[in-house]
Amino acid sequence: MDVLVINADLGPLHRVSLRHAVRMLVRRVAEVHEAQPDRVIGVYPVPTVVRLVRYVVTKWRYTAGPSWSRSGVLARDSRRCGYCEGHATTVDHILPRSRGGRNTWLNTIAACDGCNQRKGDRTPAEAGLRLRFEPATPSWASFATR
Repeated sequence: MDVLVINADLGPLHRVSLRHAVRMLVRRVAEVHEAQPDRVIGVYPVPTVVRLVRYVVTKWRYTAGPSWSRSGVLARDSRRCGYCEGHATTVDHILPRSRGGRNTWLNTIAACDGCNQRKGDRTPAEAGLRLRFEPATPSWASFATR
């Protein structure tokens, strides 16, 4: 279970594990903002949202969006294959890397093992596959609400 961490001004920052959130509470770096009813860990209610005690300046939040990452692509696509909408475990490059394709949000899509193997080192059109949805560059807010 993940816990949302919000800044002192109530702006979302990121998610952490429940264990990490409890450590933040013990160190008094954060306070419980929202908790699960009637559930406790020691003396602390089980948090779903923790708020930092002091404001943290986050210049990175004002950039265009998060940096590309494999886990980010899987999260953006909700682990749905971009070709068959099955359960995705891999990331596929729409324009293959061997042809100059890069690790960017707009050139990668989550894919299941079968579709990724079928596509291989070709474009989706060459492999006879159709994209079910267009890849997009996510915002920080879209990751904070997951």
